[in-house]
Amino acid sequence: MQLKKPDRVPVFCQLSLGHYMIHTDFEPYKVWFSSETFADALLTLAERYHFDGILVNLPGRCRDWEDHIVRMERKGYETVITWDDGSYSVCPDNDNVHHFRQDRLPRLDEVDTLYYIEPHDVTEVTYPYYYGFSQESSTGRMHSEGTFFPEYLTDTLRILVEKSQNRFHISGEVFSPFSQLMEMFGYEDVLMALVDIPERVTALLGYLSAGAAHWALLQVNSGADAVLVSSAFAGGGFISREHYRQFVLPFEATLVERIQKSVHVPVYVHTCGAIGDRIDLMIEAGYDGIDTMDPPPLGNTDIAMVKRKYGEKIFLKGNIDPVNVLLMGTDRDVYNNACELIEKAGYNGGYILSSACSVAPAVDPKNIEMLYAASIDVKV
Repeated sequence: MQLKKPDRVPVFCQLSLGHYMIHTDFEPYKVWFSSETFADALLTLAERYHFDGILVNLPGRCRDWEDHIVRMERKGYETVITWDDGSYSVCPDNDNVHHFRQDRLPRLDEVDTLYYIEPHDVTEVTYPYYYGFSQESSTGRMHSEGTFFPEYLTDTLRILVEKSQNRFHISGEVFSPFSQLMEMFGYEDVLMALVDIPERVTALLGYLSAGAAHWALLQVNSGADAVLVSSAFAGGGFISREHYRQFVLPFEATLVERIQKSVHVPVYVHTCGAIGDRIDLMIEAGYDGIDTMDPPPLGNTDIAMVKRKYGEKIFLKGNIDPVNVLLMGTDRDVYNNACELIEKAGYNGGYILSSACSVAPAVDPKNIEMLYAASIDVKV
């Protein structure tokens, strides 16, 4: 990440939550709801796959979550949990948990201010926003007490830092302002709002940029070595280069600047799909690195070209097709692809061998183990 030449190309994939649920011995629903269980799952698979880094892609959980359970039922391959506030969660054995409640979220044009939206909280997205089951508006606390994020949100990260004993790089994660907006108000409504009410959109993005920077700094202060900005919806499959420049670039640039003014850690971005026409804009935002780098047919990144053009400015992470190679390919397919990528992008440092997007739940662990084998065999 610092563009130095390593003794070998590092290996560091983002695993889907379903992959942790399938390929560890922990109760699947506890991977989602328990900070301690998730930290143990992260460490277990990082050790198994010989990863050099770990991404903490869930915030810590409210410590009293089990006290709010009214009923738990097994239905096929799911656990359904009913909570004391009348809501319920459907917990698949191999995928993200989904939370259901009766209250309606507002429309985008009904909201004047936001600070941070965490789509992966145990009760998902609420408005006015609150974490866990407290139903006390975090937005209100932000204004009245100068606080917004509960202390427990960094529990998983702090547990992992303590248990890993400096054996792994650890990245924290924040959602980009644009991703937060998409997760709260829905893809169709936000994309229409870019045209219909752009002023309201830009105002809310500004608020969310400040909150994301705050959350990022809390993670760094709790031991994160870097910050990943999850900007999944900023690729060519969702918005044009022009809309990227208008609704993504300025707010992510502000986010990066606020982090880097306070701490000296790498800040990198995760954007899925076709990003070939906006890599220069990501660099303009101030990022130290770019994650995913989806190859065709999932995206349009030519890793060799990006390395030649930008390799002295940013680190590159990814480019292994997570579907056609990691999921559907053989271990030999994965090994050969990994060796090829190391030769194309691993020279002079600044490349991290990784799946383009997250590793799917059903990927054979033997395929993932081939990444480390390739990093050992191919000298850089």
